[in-house]
This record gives sequence, structure tokens and C-alpha cells, in this order.
Amino acid sequence: MKILIVDDHPLVRKGISSTLSFEENIERILEASNVEEAIKIIQTEKPTLAIVDLNLGNKDGLEIVSSSRKDGAKTKFVILTSSIKKEDYIRAKEIGVDGYILKEAFAEDILYALHVVLRGKRFIDSEVIKYEVTNASENTYLDELTPREQDVLIELGKGLSNYEIAKNLFISEHTVKKHVSNILSKLELTHRTQAALLMNNLANF
Repeated sequence: MKILIVDDHPLVRKGISSTLSFEENIERILEASNVEEAIKIIQTEKPTLAIVDLNLGNKDGLEIVSSSRKDGAKTKFVILTSSIKKEDYIRAKEIGVDGYILKEAFAEDILYALHVVLRGKRFIDSEVIKYEVTNASENTYLDELTPREQDVLIELGKGLSNYEIAKNLFISEHTVKKHVSNILSKLELTHRTQAALLMNNLANF
């Protein structure tokens, strides 16, 4: 597996590379400092995953994603940025990135996010998941949940375990697990912590 790191700061690239060096299944770590260089590497090396900063000098890192997708690249794209601006996250989501992580995240959290994306799931940093709430209010995509799934989501927001949710809703723990799985799938989330945070933010919206 090849991983491409795209950032205009050499120290940042070195830090990410160092973090990834502990992963046994990574065959090669590639680096690029600008949009043009990154696009060329993706075309020639065909990396499995690219970790891209949004701000590359005066260029937009999302250009790499859009250009590569037009060329038919199979590379998965994860945005690693210091930006918590809503507009940046929305742009990244609309272009179809596979993950959005803040640079302030711990190394183990970044590695976890990459594993999630490599398994074909989408990962959103918990610090920007609140913007999903705004979208939910505007697009009412929470309506996709069945009434029982909405009940389970409310209980998730309380931080309850599957056992506690099952007890409160008078259903089996197995049924709760199935509802949680459906909730994560429909809301395009990767783990129950995100669902709980989403519910809490929605309650305060």
C-alpha cells in the first residue's frame, strides 16, 4: 500500500511520515508539497490513499481531489487540516472526500481515521461533526431514520450502552446493535461516539 502526504510544510510531512512508519502494511510513503506535484504522483504512482492539506500556499488542496477524480483515480482522499471553518468542511464533503481530520488530533486518532477510510467508511473529526447537524436541520436527513432508530439515537445521545438502551426501550440488546448499525450507515457516521455527539449538538441547535 502506498500513501501520499501532501503538505507545503516539510516538518508537517516529516511528522505524518513518522506516524505512518509504524504501520506494517504501508509499502511506501510518498510526499508532495504542491497541487501540481501531487496530481502527477497520483497519476504515476497510484497511491491507495492521499492525505491532503487544504491550504497549499495560494492553492486549494481540494483541486487535487477534483482533478484526480476526473482522471479516474481510485485513490482515497483524507483532508488533514487546521481549518475548522464550516465552509471548508462543506466544500470538502461536497467534493466527496473520504475523511476530514484536524491536525490537532492525536497520532493514534489519525491512524484510526485512516484505518476507517481504508475499510471503505467515511471519517469525520468530532470537532467538525457539528456541521453535520446544520445539514441535518436544512436537509432533514434525520427523517431517513425509522421512529425506533430515532429513539435509539436519542438514547445514544445520553451516552448509554447497548444494554442500557435495550432496557430503557424494552427491546433486546441484539436489536439495539442492529439499530445502531443502521443509524451509522444512514447518517454516514463511523462510530457511536459520533452519533452521540451529533444528537447532543442537535439538541442544542
